[in-house]
Amino acid sequence: MKLVIAVIKPFKLEDVRDALTALGVQGLTVTEVKGYGRQKGHTEFYRGAEYAVHFLPKMKIEIVIPDDREDQVIEAITASAKTGQIGDGKIFVTEVTRALRIRTGEADNNAL
Repeated sequence: MKLVIAVIKPFKLEDVRDALTALGVQGLTVTEVKGYGRQKGHTEFYRGAEYAVHFLPKMKIEIVIPDDREDQVIEAITASAKTGQIGDGKIFVTEVTRALRIRTGEADNNAL
């Protein structure tokens, strides 16, 4: 199993969710986060005063999937989250050694 973590722009969340749902992904976890990448934030003007925004709002999506779905899920997230602008986000993939559904006791792929 794989844990796919995607950090995307907030307004792309529904597009990503729709793309994953179309693939048959049954569950995901979404967290509102703040951070920065290479751009290190930016400056904005508010009531005539300039100030620096060091941490930009992002959405973090976490999905545990079977190994054979990895490429499909990454392609769907990439296609639906891409704007072509700086700060589109990142996708990280890591191994999951065990999953357990608390209610039924199902384990691993059956728990997904």
